[in-house]
Parts: sequence; C-alpha cells; structure tokens
Amino acid sequence: MKKLMQLFLAFARIGGLTFGGGYAMIPMLEKELVEKKHWVSEEELLDYYAVGQCTPGIIAVNTATFVGHKVAGFWGGIFATLGVVFPSLVIITVIAAVLTNFADIPAVKSAFAAVRVCVCVLIFNAVLKLWKKAVTDKGTLAIFILVFVMSVFLDMSPIFFVLVSGLCGIMLVNMGGRGK
Repeated sequence: MKKLMQLFLAFARIGGLTFGGGYAMIPMLEKELVEKKHWVSEEELLDYYAVGQCTPGIIAVNTATFVGHKVAGFWGGIFATLGVVFPSLVIITVIAAVLTNFADIPAVKSAFAAVRVCVCVLIFNAVLKLWKKAVTDKGTLAIFILVFVMSVFLDMSPIFFVLVSGLCGIMLVNMGGRGK
C-alpha cells in the first residue's frame, strides 16, 4: 500500500506542477522518476513515453500507467494514472467555474499568452533532450529527416509515421546498421 501511495503522490505532483501537456512534463518525469525515485531508467522512460504517444489517449496518462505497472503491477498502474489525472480534474473544475467571469480581462489574457510562450520553451527543451537520446547515428538521423519531411508535407496520421519508423529501425538492424 505504501508503494501505491508513493506512486499516486509522485504522479499527482507531476500532474499538478506541469503545464502544457505531455511534452512539457518530460523534464519533470525524468527528475522525479529517474533521478529521485529510480523507478525507471531514462531509456525506459523514453520508451514508455514513445509508446504512450502511439497508443490512444493522453501521453501523460499512458506513461503514468506504464511506469506504475512496472513499479507495482496492475494496482500501481491504476494509482499512478489516478495520481496524474487528479490535479488536472480539480484544477480544471475550479477554472471552469470561474474563468468565464474573468476571461476577457486584459491581465488574464496576457497571463495565458505568457504561459503559452513558457510551454513552447519547455517543449523545445524536451525535444532537445529527446534528440540527444534518439538521434545517435546516421541511421537514426536518416529516419528523423524522413519522418520530419513527411510530417511537414504530408497530412498523414502519426500512426503511419510510427509504423514507418519502426520498419526502418528493423531494416537498419537487419542490414547491420544498428543493434548488433
């Protein structure tokens, strides 16, 4: 029960203190789960995060479920998931109750504009960290360029890009380019 409560509280802290969605929470996930708690390695976290992006639902919820399951099985997944969504549920309920009364105030508009800028910086930092871990050789650089160009010019599902990347990774291993 103690481990379940630790999972709930850790993910409640992450869910309550990160703004901007899944990408913006990568630094906090790394600090809390990898550096402080040592529940997962950085590679495992990035793998869970990547799978969380590919599966239906919210990235943060999916990642919490994967980590919680690894740490404490089925109930760990449940408690971690509840922990990450609980702060948002409370905060959104409060905001929804009062925002309509204050949304047109210039100071509120300015505050939201500034928060959007901050979230962009947090996402950019997360991308840089992911880049350092993901693009490690010519093969992964080629996959990055291929997916980037395709995503810019083609209006296709992200699932397609994930499948293409996975197939490219398999081909690289089979051609002796990686992982042998």
